Amino acid sequence: MRIPSRARLAVLFVTLAGFALSNAWADRVDDFITAQMQEHHITGLSLAIIEDGKITKAQGYGFTDKSCKTPVTTATLFQAGSISKSVAALGALHLIEQGKLSLDEDVNVRLQTWKVPENEFTKDKKVTLRGILSHSAGLTVHGFPGYAVDATLPTLVQVLDGVKPANTSAIRVDITPGTKWRYAGGGYTVMQQMVIDVTGKPFPEFMEATVLKPFGMTASTYQQPLPKDLASVTATGSYPDGREVKGKWHIYPEMAAAGLWTTASDLARCAIGIQQSLAGKTNPVVSQTMTRQMLKHQMGDDGLGVFLEGRGKTLRLSHDGRDEGFDASMTAYAETGKGAVIMINANENSGAVKRMMDQIAKEYRWLDHP
Repeated sequence: MRIPSRARLAVLFVTLAGFALSNAWADRVDDFITAQMQEHHITGLSLAIIEDGKITKAQGYGFTDKSCKTPVTTATLFQAGSISKSVAALGALHLIEQGKLSLDEDVNVRLQTWKVPENEFTKDKKVTLRGILSHSAGLTVHGFPGYAVDATLPTLVQVLDGVKPANTSAIRVDITPGTKWRYAGGGYTVMQQMVIDVTGKPFPEFMEATVLKPFGMTASTYQQPLPKDLASVTATGSYPDGREVKGKWHIYPEMAAAGLWTTASDLARCAIGIQQSLAGKTNPVVSQTMTRQMLKHQMGDDGLGVFLEGRGKTLRLSHDGRDEGFDASMTAYAETGKGAVIMINANENSGAVKRMMDQIAKEYRWLDHP
C-alpha cells in the first residue's frame, strides 16, 4: 500500500530521529557529560576533543543561561580564567625570540611605565620572565576576582600598585626570586605591562595579531570589557549555589592572567599549535626550540605558562581556569596529538569537569590512562 506523502515524511522523521538518538546513546562521552551536567546543575558546556593533532569532536551542551532559551554552540564564548596565562605566555615567548624580551634578565630593564619595587628580596636575585612564567619569581597576588560590569575599573598600574579602585593588594616581591614555587597571577600582570611597554600596543591588539590569529583562534579576544557584538554571543556565569553572576560576568583588566574570552575549539587550536611546533612544523608564533623551553620543567611541575605531567610520549601540558562564574580545563599530549578542552558557565566544586576529562581519557584511550 502506498503511504501518503505526509505519512512518509513522518515515518522518515521518526526513523532519522531514532537513528540520531541511537548514535547519541552510543557516544558514551555525550552520555557521561549530560549526566554530570544534570547531576551538578551545570547550565552550559563547550567541548573540543583532539585526535591526531586535529579537532575531531566539537560540541555545545545545554544553554547559555538559566532561562534555557539559547543553546550553547561551538561559537559561544566562555571566560578562560587562568588558561589565559598559557595563551599569553606564547605572546611573551614570541617577543623573546624577536629579541624584545629576555627570559633571564631583570624585568625592570624592559619595564617603562612601572617598575617592580626593589627590596631586600631583590637585592641579590631579580625578577625574571622565566620566574614569572613558571610562578617562581617571588611575586604576590594569587588571583583576581574581576570587577562587576557597572564598577569603576582600575588602570593596569593601579592594579600593580594595589591602588583603588583596584580590589587586590599591591604586586610585590616577598620571597627571594627563584627559591620557591608559588602560584602568582600577579606575575602575569607584570608581564602584561612588559608586553605593552616593549610593543607600544594595547595587550588585546598585540595578542590578536601575534597568537590568536596565527593559531586560527578567530573567535577569541582579550578585550576587556567586551564590545557589544561579542557580548551578545557569550554564556552567563553562575556561582556554586546556582545564582547567576550579576551582569552575566566580571571584567578583568588583568588580561594576561584572567581576561581571555574564547571557545573550547579555539583553545584546542592553541594546544594543536603547540603540538605542531614541538613536532617541527613551522608557525609564526614560536619556534620548535622555544616550544621545547616552554615544555621543559622549570620548577616542580611548571613549564613556561603550562603545567606538565609525564615524560616522553606521555608528556602532557595542561592548565585549569576559573573566573567569576566560569570554569575551564585544557589538557593535551605534547607528542601524540591527543587532548581535550572543557568550558562551563559555572563555578563547580564537586570535580565534575575532572570526571568528564577522565571519561574522555578512558574512551579515547589516552596512553597513561589505566
